[in-house]
Amino acid sequence: MDEVWHPQCFKCYACNKPISEYEFAMHEDQPYHKSCYKDFFHPKCDVCKNFIPTNKNGLIEYRAHPFWMQKYCPSHEDDGTPRCCSCERMEPTDIKYITLDDGRKLCLECLTSATMDSPECQHLYMDIQEFFEGLNMKVEQQVPLLLVERQALNEALEAEKSGHHLPETRGLCLSEEQIVRTILKRPTIGPGNRIMDMITGPYKLVRRCEVTAILILYGLPRLQTGSILAHEMMHAYLRLKGYRSLSPQVEEGICQVLSHLWLESEIIAGASGNAASSSASSSSSSAAPTSSKKGAKTEFEKKLGAFIKNQIE
Repeated sequence: MDEVWHPQCFKCYACNKPISEYEFAMHEDQPYHKSCYKDFFHPKCDVCKNFIPTNKNGLIEYRAHPFWMQKYCPSHEDDGTPRCCSCERMEPTDIKYITLDDGRKLCLECLTSATMDSPECQHLYMDIQEFFEGLNMKVEQQVPLLLVERQALNEALEAEKSGHHLPETRGLCLSEEQIVRTILKRPTIGPGNRIMDMITGPYKLVRRCEVTAILILYGLPRLQTGSILAHEMMHAYLRLKGYRSLSPQVEEGICQVLSHLWLESEIIAGASGNAASSSASSSSSSAAPTSSKKGAKTEFEKKLGAFIKNQIE
């Protein structure tokens, strides 16, 4: 700025008060108090809500989730700040995530559509069976579907002698006889947002064919549970049809394709459901919107579906 100003006329573009300090900041050819400039333009951490500190070189350095673009201080990667086990977003200081029995954390948005017990998951299981039938890939054998905790899933994985598994296992297609502890009743949320009153029970798997059960990690949102289930059902289909000589990479790739296809069908169906809802009469009063089990999706569910697809791709 080459102009000459009266002291009382040289004002901050943000607060409109005179700038009396020797040093000031400029943005798009407008002057700011350094403190006002910081308030307006210095990024804040989405986790601790503080200004993101500068590094030793005086530069603002932060981390950001590649999908959600949640910005946070680099220190939060090592200070024990929990992440949601589903969407991977970090827990902000002003919001308390749910703590599941096996230690995982679940954000409140993911909780709204979380599948918490084996009986609750059966409707989703039937939906995905119909999806497979629509592709002329009916799974002839009625394979038990069980929702389990992390420990039960890890124990079953260790006992399984065969199969191909992703680095982080959230679902499992079993071929061995064993006893698995499954979740029988949806737990409640107690003090401190901790899950309580979890009821589990033993389920004996009997081998009558090449597949004894499908296990899915409990507590994940419907779309994520369904994508894992579609993946594991494809493993079951391949085993029951006798495709035992596929390489691990090819089998995993095929199962991921089915998971992706199911997600796409759900997202398209959700968009159609939303369009139908918006065209319906709005004369009747309704309760606050909640997560749908099937059909219309909330904005967060649509975003979560895109995130899960992005992980597969």
